[in-house]
Amino acid sequence: MTVAARVAGFCERYGLDVPIVQAPMAGACPPELAIAVAEAGGMGAGGFVLDQPAAIRDWVRRFREGSSRAFQMNLWIPDAPPHGDGGEAAARRVLERFGAPGEPGGAPPSFDEQCEELLAAAPTAISSIMGVFAPAMVERIHAAGIAWFACATTLEEALVAERAGADAVVAQGIEAGGHRGTFEPDAAERTGVGLLALVPQLADALTVPVVATGGIADGRTVAAALVLGASAVQVGTAYLRAPEAGIAQGWADGLAAAAPETSVLTRAYSGRPGRALSTPFVEAWSASDTPPARYPVQRRLVAQWRRGRADAEGSGPGVDAVNQWAGQSARLARPEPAGQVTAQLWEDARALLSG
Repeated sequence: MTVAARVAGFCERYGLDVPIVQAPMAGACPPELAIAVAEAGGMGAGGFVLDQPAAIRDWVRRFREGSSRAFQMNLWIPDAPPHGDGGEAAARRVLERFGAPGEPGGAPPSFDEQCEELLAAAPTAISSIMGVFAPAMVERIHAAGIAWFACATTLEEALVAERAGADAVVAQGIEAGGHRGTFEPDAAERTGVGLLALVPQLADALTVPVVATGGIADGRTVAAALVLGASAVQVGTAYLRAPEAGIAQGWADGLAAAAPETSVLTRAYSGRPGRALSTPFVEAWSASDTPPARYPVQRRLVAQWRRGRADAEGSGPGVDAVNQWAGQSARLARPEPAGQVTAQLWEDARALLSG
């Protein structure tokens, strides 16, 4: 099948004008960003791993007030509970270097309740990361006329997802910013397949479309992914400097200055490996003999220390106020409206593909 036929088929299936899907970046994808991408002809997205049901409903309401076009909603497949304290006691001793903790947080959201909200919202697609949905959930997704996009970081994971009923596989290369989607937590730090190697293998082995993600931030990288066999691309870091994303200025400035080699894989923020800017907080964990606690213990601890961050000001560097995720193409991100970024990505890619 030609590139043009693959792209046209994917866009027709999901009601898109351009084969560009916004990455569902939890904590950095307000509905305004998703609206801008969707209105430019791509697929908007929301990441809801941290959100209670009421927050999910509010996001969907705000999106639908601004757009009637395509969007995906994403959840993490929960990890098995960590053994013992999950490394909490040791991690607390490291975090004490960054000031005093704040008050403990409330109960985390219920995965089952989150799933119910996504089904009730009836988006274009529900997407998963860190594993696959249980068969009963897959059946309900499809019965509701919703597509399931499953993130995979290896060929083996992609095949598991296809057998489980995924309608498309999001091929996440090691270049991608944010959390690694590896199914097994302990495999994430030693599994690092680049997108250039991953996409052709998935395209050859799967019967469902492949959506490429990781390091895609300009027309050249969009065109390359499509030539390699993808039917669409998923873009994350390239949208973070858009005004609709609304990220902290320090994070945005770090993205503008980041070279490919200056983003790092770290478990400092959540206990799950993810690619981020190398901040003093991240570097402190890299230099420590004590590893971060397991997910989700580390995420809970970091949130607690952030609540105490005001007390730590003036006594040395505090815990980063936000997770400063960054893909390896971060410096290609432009401080332009997300709709303009979307249009330019496809205009430049199409010129290369037709030339």
